[in-house]
Amino acid sequence: MLGAMSSLLDQYRVGQRVRVTQQTPRLSGAFITTVEGIVQRFGAQKTGSWFAHSKDDKLWMDRLELRKDDGEIIILNLDRYSHVEPL
Repeated sequence: MLGAMSSLLDQYRVGQRVRVTQQTPRLSGAFITTVEGIVQRFGAQKTGSWFAHSKDDKLWMDRLELRKDDGEIIILNLDRYSHVEPL
């Protein structure tokens, strides 16, 4: 999963405007959120999870940092339910 998502992150550049739609599966449908902003940073970053048996004994997740129009900085963990669309 990480390899496939990381190759998608290579498509984006700092300063590019994107729309990210994420879905959280639930028993009765999905919870859907959408956010737009300017890419500040992106790439795989390790989490604080100590139980993951991978590089550095940490879980690596693809993250995208955006600056929204109101100046708020948000960090999104991208997964298979995330759709990033260049604007």
